[in-house]
Amino acid sequence: MTGYDAVRSGTDLAVHARTLRRAHDAVIAGEEPTSVARPLVLRSWRRVLSAGIRLDTLNNRRPLELAGLEARRESSPLRPVLGDLTQALGPAGEATGFLTVVTDADGVVLWRRGPSGAKRQGDRLGFVEGARWAEVDVGTNAIGTALAERAPVELFSAEHFEEGQHPWFCTAAPIHDPRTGRLLGVVDVSGPALSLHPTISALVSAAVRVGELSLQQRHTARLANLRAAHAAVLAAVREPHVLLDATGWVVSSHGVAAPARLAVPHAGVPLDVPGLGACEVESLGDAFLARRRRGASEMHAVLRLGARPVLETRTDEDRWRTPLNPRHARILELLVRAGEVGLSASSLGVAVYGDGGHEVSVRAEVSRLRRVVGALIESSPYRIRGGARVEIVDERSD
Repeated sequence: MTGYDAVRSGTDLAVHARTLRRAHDAVIAGEEPTSVARPLVLRSWRRVLSAGIRLDTLNNRRPLELAGLEARRESSPLRPVLGDLTQALGPAGEATGFLTVVTDADGVVLWRRGPSGAKRQGDRLGFVEGARWAEVDVGTNAIGTALAERAPVELFSAEHFEEGQHPWFCTAAPIHDPRTGRLLGVVDVSGPALSLHPTISALVSAAVRVGELSLQQRHTARLANLRAAHAAVLAAVREPHVLLDATGWVVSSHGVAAPARLAVPHAGVPLDVPGLGACEVESLGDAFLARRRRGASEMHAVLRLGARPVLETRTDEDRWRTPLNPRHARILELLVRAGEVGLSASSLGVAVYGDGGHEVSVRAEVSRLRRVVGALIESSPYRIRGGARVEIVDERSD
C-alpha cells in the first residue's frame, strides 16, 4: 500500500465497482456524496463539472499531429530516461494486459506501450499518443488528477468521471526534475478495472524514483565530464573563478562558495557571482568561465559583532547579508585585525581555542567559513584577500 491506493487489499473489485457507480450517479444527480467517494475524487468531480465536462460521451479527443507530437517528444526532459522508466515498469508490461504511459507536464501522452489488445481498447477511448489527458479535456482520470493535485493518484472504475472510462483503473504519479523540483510529466499504468492489483501503485512510485535518480545521475555525470574536459584550462587560472554549463549550473568553482546554479551565462556579458561580484564571462565552447572582472570595484564589507553576528558585503554591482555563527565571526574578526600579514593555522588555532594543537580543527572551520563568505579569505597564510576592505562594528554590550 502506498497511501493513495484506490482499493484495499482483499477488496471484492466487482462489488466495489458497483458501489462506486451508485455514488457517482448520486453526486452527478446533485445528491449528498456517500462515504465511499474519496475526498480526492469528489474534488476532481467538482472541478470537471465546473469545466462543463460531459459524462456520457468522449470529450475533447483531438490528438496532436505527428509533427507536433515528435516536437514534444524531442524537447521532453524525460526522453533520455525513457528506457529506465520502461524497464522499471517492466512487471506491468506486455504480458499483463496493461498500458504504460509517459506524459509531459501538460498531460499530453508522449509514449504509450502495451500489448495490442490493450492498445486497441485505449484507441477506442482516445487514450492515444498525442492526446491530452488533463481534467479539463477528459474529466477525472489519474493523469489529469495527478497534475491537478500535484500528487500521485490511483482511480478505480466509476471514480473516473466519464462513463466510458469506468471499465478501467489508472495509477499515475508526477515525475519532477530532481535538481529544481520542476514538474516534468506523469508516469501512468492503466488497464481493465477488475485486474487492478495493490502492487501497481508501488510499481509506479518506484518507476518515478528510478527516473528521477537517473536524471540526477545524468546531470552529475555531465558536469563531471565538463570538469574533466576543461581541467587543463582551469589549472592555469589562479584567481577565484566559476565554471558553468550553458544553462547556469555550476560545474566547478575555485576560491568562492558558488551556489549550485547561477544565471544563464553569455560570453562578454557580466555575471554576478555571490562572493566575487561582477565577473567577466568567457566561452570555452561547451562551458563558460566566469572570473572577477578586471577593474571591478573593490569589495567592502562590514562585520557586525553582536548577539547575532552578520557580514554585510557590498560592491558597486551587488550586496549580500550573511549571518555568521559566533566562531566564524571570531575567526573573521581575527583575520581582519591581522591585516595583510595574516595568520598561520597554528596562530589562528591558539587565538580561537586558547592553546596549541588545533590546526586541523581550525582548517576545517576556515573551510566551512569560506563556503559562507567565498573568496573573501585567502590561504597561506589565512588573511583577508587583497582588494577587499572589511570594517568591524562591535555591537556587543559591555
